[in-house]
Amino acid sequence: MLPGAGSILLSIADKDKPEAVFIIRELSALGYKLYATEGTAAMIEALGLPVTMISKKLSEGHPNVLDIIRDGTVSSVVNTVTGERTPLRDGFEIRRAAAEKRIPCFTSLDTTRAAVEALVNGVQTFSVQPLTGYLT
Repeated sequence: MLPGAGSILLSIADKDKPEAVFIIRELSALGYKLYATEGTAAMIEALGLPVTMISKKLSEGHPNVLDIIRDGTVSSVVNTVTGERTPLRDGFEIRRAAAEKRIPCFTSLDTTRAAVEALVNGVQTFSVQPLTGYLT
């Protein structure tokens, strides 16, 4: 689940950017501080929303995406996969850092959208039961 407030790192694959617009607008409207990798930050700026660009290229200095995950700057991550070799490896490092920090990390926009809509609608807890619990 997304925390009710805070900051979020967005690294969205080019193919997913059109679908991500709604989600990004909602996150901004909810008051999240947006951090994004280069291409995603450019898209967010084009939407007229405030964003802090952060380098995804781990070999090009600091701060980079891993730094802001590990130091607690961001409280959640959205990282969709491209399928290309270098971004795939970078994405693995991003998701690994989020898991090690125990912060939510979304890798698909449909799941991210559901989490954002739950926040918008005021639903932040879920009760999950075994399948048999729903059938009886």
